[in-house]
This record gives sequence, structure tokens and C-alpha cells, in this order.
Amino acid sequence: MASPSNRRVLTVMTLALINVAAVMNLSQLSILAEYGLAAVFFVALASLVFFIPVSLIAAELATGWPKAGGVYAWVKEAFGQGWGFLAIWLQWIENVIWYPTILSFIAATIAFIFNPELAMNKFYTLGVILIIAWGVTLLNFRGMKLSGKISSLGAVVGMMFPAALIILLGLIWMLSGSPVQIELSPQAMLPDFTNIAQVVFFVGVILSLAGMEMSAVHAKEVKNPQKDYPRAILLSAVIILLIFVLGSLSISIVVPQAEIALNAGVMQAFTYFFTSYHIEWLIPVMGLLIALGSIAMVSTWIVGPSRGLLVTAKDGDLPPFFQKVNNAGMPTNLLITQAVLITLLALVFVFLPSINTSYWILTALTAQLYLLMYILMFLSAIKLRYSQPNVKRPYTIPGGKAGMWIVAGVGTIGAIFAIAIGFIPPAQISSGATTLFHIAIGAGIVALCLMPFVIRHFRKPEWIPTKAKR
Repeated sequence: MASPSNRRVLTVMTLALINVAAVMNLSQLSILAEYGLAAVFFVALASLVFFIPVSLIAAELATGWPKAGGVYAWVKEAFGQGWGFLAIWLQWIENVIWYPTILSFIAATIAFIFNPELAMNKFYTLGVILIIAWGVTLLNFRGMKLSGKISSLGAVVGMMFPAALIILLGLIWMLSGSPVQIELSPQAMLPDFTNIAQVVFFVGVILSLAGMEMSAVHAKEVKNPQKDYPRAILLSAVIILLIFVLGSLSISIVVPQAEIALNAGVMQAFTYFFTSYHIEWLIPVMGLLIALGSIAMVSTWIVGPSRGLLVTAKDGDLPPFFQKVNNAGMPTNLLITQAVLITLLALVFVFLPSINTSYWILTALTAQLYLLMYILMFLSAIKLRYSQPNVKRPYTIPGGKAGMWIVAGVGTIGAIFAIAIGFIPPAQISSGATTLFHIAIGAGIVALCLMPFVIRHFRKPEWIPTKAKR
């Protein structure tokens, strides 16, 4: 029998690849492509003020409080059960809002297998969203083992391979002297800060780098967490930086900016490449691979936050209906409720002016709620340094309390800045939809943040399971 010290030991490279798999999302490349060469600046900035602080703080919290529930357990330890419930609620509900955007990306990708014009068809998009959302939900009823196998295969075949290929095709395009659609100069790397509407896509960049708190639980599984985990973070940051920057540039050099569809930019680029090289038959093949990879990613994310919410449900914050699990240990009623909400949210693709408008409103609202959760996580890390200084943390942010204040402070400021600019609609959204955008974002944040407090106000003693009362 293996000794505990030799069990489940991860190398720096392995942990870095786990981090990449947790964060990598090809659908975000279209948002970055809107920036052209300035994507380099924004991805680097987002890494410094968001990605690295989230990674380091999540590592300290995950190794110090390796309990089920993740961010719920951390915030609960710092500020109490009510704030912990708000944190896990925000993580769950932002994912629910995010699902229609990634599913619309899948719908657009599938369209390129049959008819690319369907990518901008509202009713086609709605139909595919509903079929995949409910299909993946029912699939996850069978447990995490099957979901894990699908996710692992999909990440390699449908994410890493297409990402590497689109970067390779972009390099070949550049080296062959083919015409490019963006300016390539040192000046082009800096965005136009005088036009705030051009800067607001930074919210999407932040969102594309979110999710590291999910993989932080592996921090204690490296040989030397204090040294190896930061190395893994740095390595994964470099890999993600290269994939996002080079992948988005591959889109922007071949697809004119005015034509980039937020839900179909990746397939638009592959279509340009394959058509130019007279291998059009690969378009549907690539569409199928990316669709399968994205569905695999959704399969992973559609159950993760629900399992986190299940922990707080078993603490009595939700009615017994939401505490039910099946024989495979899956929170079936929570998953069904989630699928119903996804169905309702998907209707925005029918009722709003355009696919791009719908996509960005959901993306912005997702980012705002997620960032609020991260602010709670940052503040919890600071609080726990003072309230529970003696808790053993295999990984600790260096520099003592000052180091924690710097890292958490930078992350909090970055999150607040992104939240502020998230209220400004990008230039790509028509002026007629501006008022609708402000109402949707403002009302959505207020209503969804108040909901967990309303739920707790009306909770009853019988919501607490018998085991939790003992």
C-alpha cells in the first residue's frame, strides 16, 4: 500500500495543465478578437490583477480549509453562514446565466457543420440550447464517473487540439504574407482608452480567466505546495496567456472586426483558413470536434456548482426539496431547477434585438455576479489571516499579512474596476439596446444578490436535516 506522502502527488506540469483545463474556453476567443493586437495588453493586465490573485488566494484557502463546498466553506469560516450562502449562490447563479452563452457558442459551431447562416438564427439557437442543456442535465444523473470521462476526452479532442490548430493556421497565414485584418504595430498593442465603449470587453477577458478556485483543491497534492504551486500557477498563466492571445489574434487577422460574431468567431476563422487552403471539407469536422469539446466542458460545469450549493442546502439554507440526491449522489432536483432556469434565460435570444446583444448581456451579468463572489473570497482570505492565524495552511501567500493585503487588495480593486465598466455597453451593441442593457444588468444584480437573503429570511427549522441538528 502506498504511503500517504506518495499518494496523488502532482508534478508542476500536471497541475498547470489541470489549471489550463479548468479555465480554457474557446468561446471567449471571439471577445478577445474584438481587440485585435490590444488583446495582448488586456490579457496580461487581467492576469496580473485577477488571474494570479485568484489562484494564490484560492490555494491558501483550499489548503487551509479543504472542506466540501469550496468558496461556501471559506466565506462561512470568515463571515458566517449567511455570507457563505451568498457566495455559493453567486457562484451557482452566475453559472446558470453563463450556460446559455456557451450553449449558443455550441449552437453556432454546430451550424457550421450544416449551414453557417443558422448561427445567427434565433430560433435555431434556442432549440439547440434547450436540447443540449436538458440532455447534459439528464446525463449527469448517472454520476460524476461518466461525466469525468466525457470531460477528459472532450478537453483534449475538442479544446486543446482546435486551440493548437487555430494558432498554427494563424502563424502559417502570417508567414505566407496573406493579408491581415488588423494593424500590427507596437502602438496597436495599446487600446484606445479615450473610447470607453471599446474597453468594456475587458469584462469578458476577466470572465475568460475565471475558474481557478475550482482547481485550487489540488494545491496540497504537489510535493512542495509553497514552491511548486506558485510555479504551476506561473506556468499555467503563461500557457493560458499564449493560447488566448495567439488564438484570438488568429481570428482577428482573418475575420474583419465588423464581421466577428461573439458566438461564432472561432468557426468563422476556421472557415476562412480552410477555404483559403482549399480544404473546406474540414469545416464540419472541426465544427463537430469543437462542439463535442464544449459539450464536455458544459457537462463538467453544469454539475460542479450545483454540488456546492447542495452543501449549503444540507446546512438548512434551502428547502428539503433541493437536498434530494439520487443513488449516484447527484442533486437531481437542483439540476432540474437549474435546467428550467437555463430554459427561461435562453429565451433572451428570441426576444432581444440580436444574437450579439443577447450574448453580451448574459456575459456581462455573469461576470458581474462572479466578480462579487470573488470579492467575498478576497475579503475572507484577509479576515481569516487575523481570525484564524493558527490554522495550518500547506500553501501560504508569502509576505505575511502585508503580502495577503497586497494580493487580495489588487484582486479586489481589479474586480471592482471590471464591475464598474461592465455597466457600459460595448460599441458593438446598438444604441437602441443601451437602455435595455442597463436595466438588465442593474436589475439582474440587485434581484439575484437579494434572493439568498430572502430565502434565508423565510427558512424554517424543518429545512435542517436530522444529521445537521445533532
